[in-house]
Amino acid sequence: SDVECIIHLFEKFGIEKCAQHLDGVYAFCLVDLEKKMIYLARDPYGVRPLFRLVTKNGILGVSSEAKGLIELARSFRNGAEWHIEQFPPGTYAVYEMDSKNKVKLVEEKKFYEIGMRPGFTPWVSYESLKEDIYENIRTLLTAAVEKRLMSNRRIGCLLSGGLDSSLISALLVKLSKENKLPYRVQSFSIGMGDDSPDVRAAREVAKHIDSEHHEIKFSEQDVFEVLNDVIYALETCDITTIRASLGMYIIARYIKQNTDTTVIFSGEGADEVAQGYIYFRNAPTPGDGDKESRKLLSEIYLYDGLRADRTTSAHSLELRVPFLDQQFTNYFFSLSEKLRQP
Repeated sequence: SDVECIIHLFEKFGIEKCAQHLDGVYAFCLVDLEKKMIYLARDPYGVRPLFRLVTKNGILGVSSEAKGLIELARSFRNGAEWHIEQFPPGTYAVYEMDSKNKVKLVEEKKFYEIGMRPGFTPWVSYESLKEDIYENIRTLLTAAVEKRLMSNRRIGCLLSGGLDSSLISALLVKLSKENKLPYRVQSFSIGMGDDSPDVRAAREVAKHIDSEHHEIKFSEQDVFEVLNDVIYALETCDITTIRASLGMYIIARYIKQNTDTTVIFSGEGADEVAQGYIYFRNAPTPGDGDKESRKLLSEIYLYDGLRADRTTSAHSLELRVPFLDQQFTNYFFSLSEKLRQP
């Protein structure tokens, strides 16, 4: 399967280098029955979810959703103390099992810091980069999209008409033609009625890039009908995240029910990496902007990353986020703080 490489990397390099050598998004639990060891790891920006349940008497539970651990927690007798938490991104943990299969944490370490150079051989060699940083950004973002074209299923994209999703959609359509994908890329936008600014802008971009475009309209009644399902999928009560997830949940449901597209590209991560939120203009110094950018990116798995993963995964779609490519973010954060400030 596509995760077999994890076992071989672990066997050859051990857990830390195994995680560092993976160019992708993942969360895994690897159990070595012979040595009675358990290893957990999660991708650098937490695009894929991972939860763990830990008790004081040596029980470890692992799931991609917190709800997968609730019944386990309720099953404990003798008043075992327990807690459920998100496993941190860019981190690995090592547990050992005793003769009674009780577990003990022996090591937990971050293997990735924001902007860190990838541990794997990059698609674009650093030696080939030019002095022109704008050309380098184009080259690396294009490579981030192209490497994610590998798929046995049809690829599409979310398109709001904003800069982030429009860039990814345009690159995807261009590269799909160059790589001779046997279908026309589908793009999807959503809004409340024909006059929605997002729908109008996305329609213009879709026409320009020549994607097979779909427009989804939703109403207040649609929001009322899916709200509980959205909260159940997200497992958060953060109001902004829930509000932003409603449209994405409805659009993912439409894609699942009405098309054969399964792999979805989106523009998540651009605002955090490239200081895209409008308040970044007011950063007192470039250093303050850089600090805020890194903070947002370190927490993206709790908010926008969580929203994007859960709303699509709830409908069996596979999300791909080129702006969070390790080589792209490494290069972008290597630029001066002043240059990155809007």
